[in-house]
Amino acid sequence: MSTMKKARAVTLLAITLCCGGIIVSKPAAAQASYPSRAVRIVTPLAAGAASDIALRILAEKLSRRFGVPVIVQNEPGGAGVIADRSVTNAQADGYTILWAGNNTATDVSLFREPVDPRKELTPIIGVSEFPYLFVTSESSPYSMLQQWIVAAREKPGTLTIGTSSAGTTNYLAALLFKSIQKLDFTVVPYRGPSELTVALLRNDVDLVVNAYGGLRSQISAKQIRPLAITSASRDPDLPNVPTMHEAGVPDFVVISWNALYGPKGMPQQAVDVLGHAATEILGEPDVKAKFKEIGFDARPLAAGPLDRRMRFEIERWAHVIADAGLEKQ
Repeated sequence: MSTMKKARAVTLLAITLCCGGIIVSKPAAAQASYPSRAVRIVTPLAAGAASDIALRILAEKLSRRFGVPVIVQNEPGGAGVIADRSVTNAQADGYTILWAGNNTATDVSLFREPVDPRKELTPIIGVSEFPYLFVTSESSPYSMLQQWIVAAREKPGTLTIGTSSAGTTNYLAALLFKSIQKLDFTVVPYRGPSELTVALLRNDVDLVVNAYGGLRSQISAKQIRPLAITSASRDPDLPNVPTMHEAGVPDFVVISWNALYGPKGMPQQAVDVLGHAATEILGEPDVKAKFKEIGFDARPLAAGPLDRRMRFEIERWAHVIADAGLEKQ
């Protein structure tokens, strides 16, 4: 082969390798860009619930930031297990995410075949928190929680506390209250917050445990009287409502929360991108204000602390459920 032909062959080989390198690098570059298509967030809640509203606020902001659709998919039923399993069965590529929460922790002890977030899910970012209120109707004779406790001791087995359906956090909070105070009363579960509020206004139950967001309008209208809040400190919006500790029930703090989780093994890049974006969004004043309207605090929690919270809640509620003698479903 002549020197000229050899030079041409070497040049052609170099061009071929260069082009091949570009071709190979394109998929890698595309893969590195997350998200490049629609992200689906599965929630166990029905549309219109306060937590569903909070999720949709976040999803809309994420969609604008990423430039791709962030779709909220409601899969209620099975106390959250259906939605949980929908995510664990999905491809772990960062495009199917779970709107998890305290129910994800309690389900571990409530069901025979639950999703165990410690083994089957990847923590991404904590999003919101909200406490519960112990309330009576304005026609009730009780103006302080201690008065209700005294009445429950004097008339064991006669008083009632209304909550959401069995297994929900406010239902378990009522059981925790019963256990700590060693009281004998009946916990009456209702299908939803609206039925719960109606039951209280009709005096079908003597006390109700529910989130502030579901009681705000009735409290403002002075139809419902809050006796205590389950947070560690008083709520600025309810400065006259004592904490459970101040109301005479020490060691009683119950905070419900929501977070984003993915399937086990999802890419770390997706965790980082979603976590960073959500943290910045939750710091925006309009988002904080919208969350506050539904009784939530926008409070980001990084993946590590979120994992520790989940593990703590699983252990905590396992003891409450065992003490109450609740059988696994």
